Amino acid sequence: MHTSLAQRLLPSLAVLGSVTSLCIGTSFAKHLFPVVGAQGTTALRVGFSALLLLAIWRPWRFGPTRANLMQVAVFGAVLGLMNLLFYMAIKRLPFGVTVAIEFIGPLSVAVWTSRRALDLVWLALAATGLFLLLILPLLGSSIGALDPVGLAYAIAAAVCWGGYIVLGKRTGHLHGGMVVSLALLSASVVVVPFGVAEAGAKLLTPSLLLYGLAVAAVSSAIPYSLEMFALKQLSHGAFSTMLATEPAVAALAGLLLLGEHLSAIQWAAIGIIMIASMGSALTTRPQAPAPANPAANPASAC
Repeated sequence: MHTSLAQRLLPSLAVLGSVTSLCIGTSFAKHLFPVVGAQGTTALRVGFSALLLLAIWRPWRFGPTRANLMQVAVFGAVLGLMNLLFYMAIKRLPFGVTVAIEFIGPLSVAVWTSRRALDLVWLALAATGLFLLLILPLLGSSIGALDPVGLAYAIAAAVCWGGYIVLGKRTGHLHGGMVVSLALLSASVVVVPFGVAEAGAKLLTPSLLLYGLAVAAVSSAIPYSLEMFALKQLSHGAFSTMLATEPAVAALAGLLLLGEHLSAIQWAAIGIIMIASMGSALTTRPQAPAPANPAANPASAC
């Protein structure tokens, strides 16, 4: 039975929709920074995301063991720290630049686990992109140098994204919905205290709570749902290749929704890092099929 063109395109459109939804949600979240800070915004986003996905998946139905809970708790703690560092980074850096730097995390994991000569090409391309973003401004280029504290946060977020992938793969045998919902609950335990310390009682303002709920839905609940659908239809390589469009989508969202203008060289650097990520995904050797679990894949981390 032949599938229609629409049926073949639907999984790829789901990934693109996931990336777009996540980037739009993150762009709207940045509007909260002047009110509750990056920490408070992270607390609202992660906290409400956890509540939404707990309500959707009701993870207790899957009977997690104590060992499962400990495994997911560690994974979720890294996820929470990754989100916190990412939001601290986009407070000081353009959205698209931050996402491009963060993509070095999963790319490094792919190269490290493969150890093929071809992967060194993708790593070299990524290093070229990073040179254009980070080093060239310090050598007297006309591009304004990026905020060093923001860069430190972005690099730390990239390291956490690498850890997120390694730990996530270890949960691949568990139900994806259970893992994502419980991991976000663990993540909220990590980030909410930072948000309370930064914003205090402001986090309980009704209008901010509603805004935070909307951000959580657009940047977490919708993207994860779309990714879970796409993962059942696409190979890991195809999924990762589509996901590598995220830096460009983030840069466009930053331009259109936040007024963040990038130089031609910064756009070129983002493009080079995207090519490295896509190349790594396309040339990855196929692995044995695994359960459709977004937590076990290099899922979007905005």
